[in-house]
Amino acid sequence: MSDQQSRATPDQSHAVKDNIVAIRHRLEQALVSAGRPADSAAVLAVSKTKPADMLRAAFDVGQRLFGENYLQEALEKQQALADLEAIEWHYIGALQSNKTRDVAEHFSWVHTVDREKIARRLSEARPASMDALNVCLQVNISRESSKSGVMPEALPALAEQVMALPGLRLRGLMAIPAASDDPAQQRRPHAALRELFETLARRYPEAPLDTLSMGMSGDMEAAIDEGATLVRLGTAIFGSRD
Repeated sequence: MSDQQSRATPDQSHAVKDNIVAIRHRLEQALVSAGRPADSAAVLAVSKTKPADMLRAAFDVGQRLFGENYLQEALEKQQALADLEAIEWHYIGALQSNKTRDVAEHFSWVHTVDREKIARRLSEARPASMDALNVCLQVNISRESSKSGVMPEALPALAEQVMALPGLRLRGLMAIPAASDDPAQQRRPHAALRELFETLARRYPEAPLDTLSMGMSGDMEAAIDEGATLVRLGTAIFGSRD
């Protein structure tokens, strides 16, 4: 990452801090409205294309979970922010086989596991000195040809395969539903993902299944209403993508 790419203006840093405060309030209100405990969901700050200084500004006001889509960019940010040991890095981008080793070695979480080959390679590449890699299975909940993810009917078989891999810890499900401005329409795919999650949790009571990664800046409230535990927010924190 160039020095220019890693820097943020003072105005940008202040805006990030203000946005984090506003997002916390928005999340609190959504949880109250849904009748859920205040600590039952968290924000994953989606920081793709944003300079490392903006992540540092978010960290300064208590943000700890950061999601990155682009591997090389993420690795450069990790190096630039190596002094912030409490950061938890989540990989939320598309996964190809040639990325699995770096992802397995440099992230705590992966949200985009959607096939056995990728899961197996992540497990094999996870260093023995590290805890098992936390993974969410990405489900193509809206059945869009343009989206990655396992189809709902194939989810049980993939979950079975992932549960058997020693380097991975299955934590939950992730989805990117079809976009909609209608709150009722927004809730339907989130509800469908929650139902799949609950079925999986009943099937594997011994697994630490506790994560529903769903909801973004435009549909956070709908996702919270349907049980999201991790909402992935980029624009609402960092502004429009560069």
